[in-house]
Amino acid sequence: MADAAPDAGTSTQAPFIVDADGGSLILRLAGRWMLDTVVRLDRDLRDVAERPCDRVVIDAAGLSGLDSAGAWAIRRTLERVEARGIVTELRALPEAYRPILEKAVVPDPSVPVAPPAGNVVTTLLERAGRAVLHAGQVARNLSGFFGFTLVSLGGVIARPWRLRLTATVAQMEATGLNALPIVGLLCFLVGIVLAYMGALQLQQFGADILTVNLVGVAVLREIGILLAAIIVAGRSGSAFAAQIGTMKVNQEVDALETMGLSAVEVLVLPRVIALMIVMPLLTVWADAAGLLGGSVVALFLLDLSFAQFLAQLKGAVQFWDFGTGLLKAPVFALVIALVGCYDGLRVSGSAESVGQYTTRAVVESIFLVIVLDAAFAVAFAELGI
Repeated sequence: MADAAPDAGTSTQAPFIVDADGGSLILRLAGRWMLDTVVRLDRDLRDVAERPCDRVVIDAAGLSGLDSAGAWAIRRTLERVEARGIVTELRALPEAYRPILEKAVVPDPSVPVAPPAGNVVTTLLERAGRAVLHAGQVARNLSGFFGFTLVSLGGVIARPWRLRLTATVAQMEATGLNALPIVGLLCFLVGIVLAYMGALQLQQFGADILTVNLVGVAVLREIGILLAAIIVAGRSGSAFAAQIGTMKVNQEVDALETMGLSAVEVLVLPRVIALMIVMPLLTVWADAAGLLGGSVVALFLLDLSFAQFLAQLKGAVQFWDFGTGLLKAPVFALVIALVGCYDGLRVSGSAESVGQYTTRAVVESIFLVIVLDAAFAVAFAELGI
């Protein structure tokens, strides 16, 4: 006997016919099995999959069209029958439709779509562990990159003609000269804020003059170099990562290596050397701007002339208050340049990756600068400087 499925649309040919051959059911598919056909035949296919039999054969010789919905319907029917322990067979499927059927996956209702939420404490510990492991990997990779850069720098020192002098000077202009306005303005304003808040507190104890001491020591030892380093990290560190990352996306770095040139010598060393040269100069500029801001507050709030401010400052600060900032400057510059170049070289072939690693370069360099500043503060305190 044979059962015909209801007529599909305007076609006179039934999408499938069910033949019973002894204990076997044969589903003869015909026509185009597309989304609209499958929607109409869904209930009929479910009924066929539940019929009692010993064997089910799907004959696909009559198919003239198949999309992902039709492939999914065939796959679901086969899996429903097999779940009942019945043998199935798919016969005469055209080769053109086989890849579509292979990619049609029926989700297992017994498998959750998302893993169940774990304990909050366990989840937090897992995230913390992953963050620690990632930080360790970044530290290891940065250490390796630092060592490779030192080796390349040694090679340039041994053969000075290999240094890209023009590129180094251009980077000095971009990272140093062009940064003077923003560094000076911000340090000047921070000097004003520091002096103003200090004066308001010290006036309560009749120690207005100590505002000069506060501003001098704070700006020369910490504020000047720290602000300059943070500004440079956000300005130049991000520029290093974006420039090298864009070159990586455009395969310019690969072209350099194909020509036998070292990307570290051509791209990294000029930036590292330039920033290590200009950072101490930016520190001096930042110190001067911060002290100038403090002197403005002293003039208008404390009625101290500029000469009186300088006289009090001379007795309040020592050489090492100024020298500690200069000692930190090249170290901070090295860290900022290395992190920016390292993240730039890690960019993959997409514009999204450039933005991701540029942001990461700024965050990592500022974090390392602050950590190193704290380490310097402890070291100088232990040395009595």
